Amino acid sequence: MNFFFEVLIGGLLSGVMYALVAIGFVLIYKASGVFNFAQGAMVFFAALTCVGIIDKFGVTIWLAIPMTIVVMIALGLAIERVVLRPLVNQPEITLFMATIGLAFFIEGLAQLLWGSQVHKLDLPIEDVPIPYLLDNYNIIVSQFDVTAAAICALLVTALALLFSKTKVGRALRAVADDHQAALAVGIPLQQIWAVVWSVAGLVALVAGLLWGARNGVQFALTFIALKALPVLILGGFTSVPGAIVGGLIIGASEKLAEVYIGPMVGGGIEGWFPYVLALLFLLVRPEGLFGEKIIRRI
Repeated sequence: MNFFFEVLIGGLLSGVMYALVAIGFVLIYKASGVFNFAQGAMVFFAALTCVGIIDKFGVTIWLAIPMTIVVMIALGLAIERVVLRPLVNQPEITLFMATIGLAFFIEGLAQLLWGSQVHKLDLPIEDVPIPYLLDNYNIIVSQFDVTAAAICALLVTALALLFSKTKVGRALRAVADDHQAALAVGIPLQQIWAVVWSVAGLVALVAGLLWGARNGVQFALTFIALKALPVLILGGFTSVPGAIVGGLIIGASEKLAEVYIGPMVGGGIEGWFPYVLALLFLLVRPEGLFGEKIIRRI
C-alpha cells in the first residue's frame, strides 16, 4: 500500500506541472479562441534563454530569472504586435497556422541565440526524499517534486485570482465570449491580447525552469507541451480549474498505468496512455469536465 501511495503522490505532483503547461494554452485560447501551438516552443525558449544568460554573462540564477522575465514579456508583446494584430478577425484556422509557424521560428531563434547543446539547470531545490515521509511512512517523495508543485500551485492561484477578481480578468472573459461585442463596449482587444501573451510567457518560463531542472534544458522540452493536450481535453480548453483537475488526473493515471499495467504490455505505456484516456473521454464528454456543453441541432 505504501508503494501505491508513493506512485500516486508522484503522479499527482507531476500532474500539477502538466497543469501549469496546460494553463498557458488556456490563457491564449480564452483570449483569442485559437490553440497556441507555439506554447511548447515558448517553454523551450524561456529555459534555454535563462541558462544561456547564466553561461554567457556569468550571473547567478537569481539575476538570470528577472532578466529572462523581461525577455519573455518582450517576446509576448512582439508576438501580439507582429503576428496577432494583423490577423484580427481572421478565421481561427489562420491564427492556428500562424502559431505553427511561430513555433518553428521560436525554436530556431532559441538555438540560434544560445546553441543547440543540452544544458544543465541547477535550481536551489534538492531532488532528495522528504525525510519525514521516508522515516515515518516509508514513502519516497522528492523534495523537488513537492516544491515544484507548490510553486505551480501558487502561480495557478495567482492567475485564477487575476482573471476572476480584476478588471483585466473581466475584460478577458468578455473578449473570450465575443471579440466584436468586447470592442463595441470599449474593451481594448489588442491590450488584452498583449497582457495575455505576456502572462503566457511568464508561465512558459516557470514551466521551462522546472522541467529543465528535472530533464535538462534541451529541445525535448518542446514536447512537454504535447502532454498538455490530454490535460486540456479532460479539463476543457477554456477552464483554468479544468487544467488543474485534468493535470492531476493525467499525472496520476499515467504513473499508475506505467507501474501496474506497463509490465503486462511490455512497458512504455506512460508515453501513450494519457492520449488513449483522452480519446476515450472525448467519446463521453467532448467539451471536457469544465467546458461549456455545446448542443447541436440537426
